[in-house]
Amino acid sequence: MIKKAYDLLQKRKVEHIGEGAYNVVGEHGTYTVAQKINGEINCNCPGFIQRGRCSHSLAVLMLTKPELLKSVEREVERTS
Repeated sequence: MIKKAYDLLQKRKVEHIGEGAYNVVGEHGTYTVAQKINGEINCNCPGFIQRGRCSHSLAVLMLTKPELLKSVEREVERTS
Protein backbone atom coordinates (compact mmCIF):
# COMPACT_ATOMS: atom_id res chain seq x y z
CA MET A 1 0.00 0.00 0.00
CA ILE A 2 2.88 2.40 0.73
CA LYS A 3 4.47 1.95 -2.71
CA LYS A 4 1.08 2.31 -4.38
CA ALA A 5 0.43 5.58 -2.51
CA TYR A 6 3.90 6.84 -3.41
CA ASP A 7 3.27 6.00 -7.08
CA LEU A 8 0.01 7.99 -7.00
CA LEU A 9 2.02 11.05 -5.95
CA GLN A 10 4.80 10.45 -8.46
CA LYS A 11 2.27 10.13 -11.29
CA ARG A 12 0.51 13.32 -10.13
CA LYS A 13 -2.77 11.51 -9.49
CA VAL A 14 -3.59 13.63 -6.40
CA GLU A 15 -5.40 16.93 -6.97
CA HIS A 16 -6.14 19.48 -4.25
CA ILE A 17 -9.74 20.59 -4.83
CA GLY A 18 -10.46 22.68 -1.74
CA GLU A 19 -9.87 23.16 1.97
CA GLY A 20 -8.76 19.72 3.14
CA ALA A 21 -10.25 17.99 0.08
CA TYR A 22 -8.45 16.03 -2.63
CA ASN A 23 -9.40 13.98 -5.67
CA VAL A 24 -7.21 10.92 -6.14
CA VAL A 25 -7.30 9.01 -9.42
CA GLY A 26 -6.82 5.36 -8.52
CA GLU A 27 -6.80 2.17 -10.56
CA HIS A 28 -10.55 1.69 -10.21
CA GLY A 29 -11.84 5.26 -10.25
CA THR A 30 -11.50 8.73 -8.81
CA TYR A 31 -12.04 9.03 -5.08
CA THR A 32 -12.39 11.97 -2.72
CA VAL A 33 -10.15 12.16 0.31
CA ALA A 34 -11.06 14.63 3.07
CA GLN A 35 -8.73 15.71 5.85
CA LYS A 36 -10.23 17.38 8.90
CA ILE A 37 -8.51 20.16 10.82
CA ASN A 38 -7.54 17.62 13.53
CA GLY A 39 -5.71 15.52 10.90
CA GLU A 40 -8.34 12.77 10.68
CA ILE A 41 -8.63 11.51 7.13
CA ASN A 42 -11.39 9.76 5.18
CA CYS A 43 -11.74 8.37 1.67
CA ASN A 44 -14.88 7.29 -0.15
CA CYS A 45 -13.27 4.24 -1.81
CA PRO A 46 -14.49 0.72 -0.93
CA GLY A 47 -11.13 -0.20 0.65
CA PHE A 48 -11.22 2.67 3.13
CA ILE A 49 -14.86 2.03 3.94
CA GLN A 50 -14.08 -1.64 4.72
CA ARG A 51 -10.63 -1.36 6.33
CA GLY A 52 -10.26 2.26 7.41
CA ARG A 53 -7.15 2.74 5.28
CA CYS A 54 -6.20 2.91 1.60
CA SER A 55 -3.48 4.08 -0.75
CA HIS A 56 -5.50 7.20 -1.65
CA SER A 57 -5.64 8.44 1.94
CA LEU A 58 -1.97 7.56 2.48
CA ALA A 59 -1.00 9.53 -0.64
CA VAL A 60 -2.77 12.60 0.77
CA LEU A 61 -1.04 12.10 4.14
CA MET A 62 2.33 11.98 2.36
CA LEU A 63 1.45 15.12 0.42
CA THR A 64 0.47 17.05 3.54
CA LYS A 65 3.28 15.71 5.76
CA PRO A 66 6.62 16.30 4.01
CA GLU A 67 8.55 14.38 6.68
CA LEU A 68 6.46 11.27 5.96
CA LEU A 69 7.05 11.64 2.22
CA LYS A 70 10.82 11.97 2.74
CA SER A 71 10.83 8.84 4.88
CA VAL A 72 8.92 6.89 2.22
CA GLU A 73 11.22 8.20 -0.52
CA ARG A 74 14.27 6.96 1.40
CA GLU A 75 12.68 3.55 1.88
CA VAL A 76 11.67 3.27 -1.79
CA GLU A 77 15.20 4.19 -2.89
CA ARG A 78 16.71 1.72 -0.44
CA THR A 79 14.59 -1.18 -1.69
CA SER A 80 14.86 -0.36 -5.41
